[in-house]
Amino acid sequence: MAEETAPAPGFAAASSSVSGGMTVKECNDMIRRSLRTPMVKFLREHLQKAGCAVGDNFIKAVNCDKEIAGGYAPGVGILVCSNHMNIQDEVNQVVIHELIHAYDECRAANIDWTNCAHHACAEIRAGHLSGDCHYKRELLRGYMKIRGHEQECVRRRVMKSMSGNPYCTEAAAKDAMEAVWDVCYNDTQPFDRAP
Repeated sequence: MAEETAPAPGFAAASSSVSGGMTVKECNDMIRRSLRTPMVKFLREHLQKAGCAVGDNFIKAVNCDKEIAGGYAPGVGILVCSNHMNIQDEVNQVVIHELIHAYDECRAANIDWTNCAHHACAEIRAGHLSGDCHYKRELLRGYMKIRGHEQECVRRRVMKSMSGNPYCTEAAAKDAMEAVWDVCYNDTQPFDRAP
């Protein structure tokens, strides 16, 4: 890291102590490998085309106080919680999910993360487009249905993500998610269709 920035809410400052998962250095190495994957390259290319180029320091590993995998913080970038990561695939998924948030922030330029509808839309898109709800991942989490598992997973994960938003009660989050579901679920930009 060229410079230290203040961590976003919910994130601790980067340190080498770890309570599980991997060290910040190990996670940063995995982030560098993520940058070479086709999906991450595609998203970074489209961020640049949208006018929001992201440098190598845009994605950083940190230790996190909260039980989260990572997050996107406007003005800070993407933070991956090294102490909650164990394998390359987990790091890749966090990077992809958060790059979709960064893309939404870039193209909309007016996302208000305190607005439940804006937050719900961003989480719907990231959950749907990132592969977070691929049936193999769901099976490993202990969730599996023959039909409709992907949308059910996206809804569950939207609610989980929004539970950390102090501006959205559970009822407000659910109402917002339902209100924006069709538009946001069907918005697959920058992809032609959901990957």
